[in-house]
Amino acid sequence: MATSSSSNLSDMIRQSPPVDLSKPYEAAWVKGKTIVITGGASGFGAGFVRHWAKYRAAIIIGDVNVEKGGALALEVQKETGNQHVHFVHCDVTDWQSQVNFFKEAVKLSPHGGIDTVVANAGIAGDDPLQRPTGLNTAEPPKPDFKIMDVNCTGVMYTTHLALYWLFRNPGSTACSMDSHPLYTRDRHLLFLGSVASLGPIPVQPQYGAAKHAVLGLFRSLRATSHMQGVRVNLLCPYFIDTPIVTAAARVALAGGAMGKVEDVVDAATRFVADSRILGRALVIGPKVNVKQHEDGEWKLVTKDAPGSRQTAIWEAYADDWEEADAFCRNIIGVLNAVQAARGWIGWAVDVVKAVGYSVGLAR
Repeated sequence: MATSSSSNLSDMIRQSPPVDLSKPYEAAWVKGKTIVITGGASGFGAGFVRHWAKYRAAIIIGDVNVEKGGALALEVQKETGNQHVHFVHCDVTDWQSQVNFFKEAVKLSPHGGIDTVVANAGIAGDDPLQRPTGLNTAEPPKPDFKIMDVNCTGVMYTTHLALYWLFRNPGSTACSMDSHPLYTRDRHLLFLGSVASLGPIPVQPQYGAAKHAVLGLFRSLRATSHMQGVRVNLLCPYFIDTPIVTAAARVALAGGAMGKVEDVVDAATRFVADSRILGRALVIGPKVNVKQHEDGEWKLVTKDAPGSRQTAIWEAYADDWEEADAFCRNIIGVLNAVQAARGWIGWAVDVVKAVGYSVGLAR
């Protein structure tokens, strides 16, 4: 698109400058915010709950797993002394369940509103599109599209309700790149995408389709949500070491490297805490030492190499994603280099761990 055009979508997008990851932020800026998290009972969600509760945010956890969610809320209350951590049952695939969840969250909020919604709920698993059944039957069986139901339809429900309630957040400040982040109560919707939002995962077509949809939702909403004073941001984790990664996936990834939950929590906390960040995306992968060359490509280097830096978090720099393909090629090159560097020993260690997961010895 020509940048001089008055109809250029880029001119409408409220996208702040690229995130300078070398600059520190204060996690304490989440203090006083009411944060709603779907799928908050385990994985990334539980990591968010534990971290933000330490800094006195009010948190409402939504999940289908009542046992885990309730236990997490009580445990975090006890550990942090923060009594504003609550669990409410929520099935994201059920519209009324989400409606009830948001209504209850508003009632539990100390200030009667919601500052941040984290659309975190997601699942993976065997995909009928990858392994179709009933090929020898007269009629094809109806496929199970629960991955799409949770990761796409559920996110759409969450988004719709988030925009409704965030706009009505009493005493909040409309999003602005000029706002001061210190204890700012604003209106923020944080999406959980994936590296699968940016590139394909061949054995998970349904998961990839859903995460591509989340990317499209994010890209579209950042051009309009500011009209309601709502900022949107996106996290795109690589394979992170959580129970959502199946034993089969662990075998397929053996020899490479997975990211850590704490790095996803770090990236999410920067987004939630710093109200000046609008319309940006961060990719989270394994922690590596890299150096950026003059051509813009990242190269895997040793820790003490001049000009190198250690990072697990990457800014998807492209304004309006014009360089998405180049970005994907770049980060995949780094991940391939990690696998080569770890060699057969790394592969063997990962396979043993994957077997442990399949028999319930590791979680």
